[in-house]
Amino acid sequence: MIGLSTYSFFWEHKLSVPDGPNLQPLDLPGMLRATADQGVHLLQICDYAPLFDLDEKGLADLRGLADSLGIQLELGTRVVTPSHLERMLTTSLALGATFVRSMLSDANSRPSTREAERWLRQELPHWEAAGVTLALETYEQIPVAELVDLVARIDSPSLGICLDPANSVAALENPRDTVERCAPYVAGLHIKDFSFTRHEQWVGFRLSGTPLGHGLLDYRHLMDTVRPEERGINRVVEHWLPWQGTQTDTIRLEREWTTTALAYMKEH
Repeated sequence: MIGLSTYSFFWEHKLSVPDGPNLQPLDLPGMLRATADQGVHLLQICDYAPLFDLDEKGLADLRGLADSLGIQLELGTRVVTPSHLERMLTTSLALGATFVRSMLSDANSRPSTREAERWLRQELPHWEAAGVTLALETYEQIPVAELVDLVARIDSPSLGICLDPANSVAALENPRDTVERCAPYVAGLHIKDFSFTRHEQWVGFRLSGTPLGHGLLDYRHLMDTVRPEERGINRVVEHWLPWQGTQTDTIRLEREWTTTALAYMKEH
């Protein structure tokens, strides 16, 4: 299934003030409706702090809206401490989500791989019993080989990899190598295209986003290697869209990138 992430609405939900009658900040219900308007039936609520302000009724209302729009929910978070994983599992069950993306670390928590493994082994039996998958994302903070080794060593049906080849470029890891190493363990895909270019002054480089199909992501190689449709792996659109100078211009381009990405994925 093709889906959108809250990162597809990154600038629109961060809109600081209304910008005219047709441009209002998007909350979660707004993102659900915008997803449905695109003809998409999956939304990944990823790194979205207001989700945790919802009480039991708020979660039930959100799930009810998603159900009424025919949208499946996934979640995305960071860190794998036991208390946080317990909270994420409870939240995912309340929302009917069977997929949660996470990372081993964030700005405030950087456990060793050994410690993360201990936490995961402690909590994963609960995820297995609930039928919920936890997928650790490829990021520059942990070498791809180390992440793959961790997932393979734990060998749980509820643990996999959320593959985003763009992220590991920041650690100078080749995207094609990342795809091929991770392929057997992939449980979810983040789809965003990117460029790696010299700065205008030729001092240093810039890793940034581009519309899907216009950058360095070898989408065909990714599809042929992972085979998401054959394996039932969802493909979730994200963007690395730089600020365009004004709220109006940035959000207009963000919407265009989403439309472009969805059309590209359907054609390819």
